[in-house]
Amino acid sequence: MNTANSQELFQRAKELIPGGVNSPARSWGSVGGNPLFISRAAGSRIWDADGNEFIDYVCSWGPMILGHAHPNVVAAVTLSAQKGTSYGAPTEGEVRLAELVVDSVPSIEVVRFVNSGTEATMSALRLARAFTGRSKIIKFDGGYHGHADALLVKAGSGLASSGVPTSAGIHPGLAEDTIVLPYNDTEAITKAFAAHAGEVAAVIIEPIAGNMGIVLPEPGYLGALRELTEDDGALLIFDEVISGFRVGLDGAQGIFGITPDLTCLGKIVGGGLPVGAYGGRKDIMEQVAPLGPMYQAGTLSGNPLAMAAGVATLERLREPGVYDELERLGALLQTGLTRVFNDAEIPVTINRVGSLLTAFFTGSPVKDMADASAGDHEAFGRFFHGLLANGIYIAPSDYEAWFISTAHTEADIQATIDGATEALKSV
Repeated sequence: MNTANSQELFQRAKELIPGGVNSPARSWGSVGGNPLFISRAAGSRIWDADGNEFIDYVCSWGPMILGHAHPNVVAAVTLSAQKGTSYGAPTEGEVRLAELVVDSVPSIEVVRFVNSGTEATMSALRLARAFTGRSKIIKFDGGYHGHADALLVKAGSGLASSGVPTSAGIHPGLAEDTIVLPYNDTEAITKAFAAHAGEVAAVIIEPIAGNMGIVLPEPGYLGALRELTEDDGALLIFDEVISGFRVGLDGAQGIFGITPDLTCLGKIVGGGLPVGAYGGRKDIMEQVAPLGPMYQAGTLSGNPLAMAAGVATLERLREPGVYDELERLGALLQTGLTRVFNDAEIPVTINRVGSLLTAFFTGSPVKDMADASAGDHEAFGRFFHGLLANGIYIAPSDYEAWFISTAHTEADIQATIDGATEALKSV
């Protein structure tokens, strides 16, 4: 495969951008080699700077649930851009997207739009501290909630795959107020609340973990979190930046029947443009300026392009049968991958929910970060490059999800299974 143009671009980028990338997850540090530079995308496919074509399971790390350059989204953004790209003033698009979010997500009565998932989680935690008058936060090992200082403690995803368990530059006092516990361990969080009774402002969790690979909550686990936080007076925050509108219109909270106090959204809610959102109970959200004392602002928050893309995306997702088809394709891919791994006699655990899945190179169940870390990462690296050679593009880390879009077809799934069969020969 010729990648000369990508290599030349990467050399130029390294002189100008830290590591040659604008997000560490885009580097190929954990799999070896240099990243491909993408020039265009359509439907389920992407093309790199050398014209190589790939079936895409990164989907811009999740937002492209309708596939790339969906006609409805492109038309909505084009029309909006023709009217002006940003006003710094309220627009009808903000109201319409807010209506769609509130109508869909059980926990959200009032929502505030921001520009990224990091802004959403950072703001939600500030709001939790303002509402409760407390300072401590509980998060979970392997959970990544953006790069706000208080949350970069044993973060997962891109940090885990690059071997950095935390970040330099974090004030020690912020880290001291962040309690990190193992995911899916009810006993650990019960003990934490007993040890810090009346001190915890919020528990923040991915109800379906997506940054240590896809890890589902054990039965009863989210219910235990809900009960513990209510009993203590702490808030429960669901980070549904990945799972929101991905596993259903009502997100993971709809699947599991657990209603948090606050929910953070991103990715799909902006249809592929930069966006984030946080929302929840009205009495909590009334603490946000200009109604209350918790200040948060942003010049491009609720910008018309992102609102237009978000509205077009969510309206399409509300059409009958969309999630049923995503579930069908996800099941086909999981079944096919399981078969080819078994045929190759290579241990695998595939965790999946709907159109999200991760293939862990381990024969043991994966229920937390320790389990995810125990997989054969070198074997994954060989598998990654083998898939690439067969026209299949996945995230360059086994701590990430595969994302399926409505643009993927049965033919794409079969080509992926065939590609995996060839790729496993190199493993």
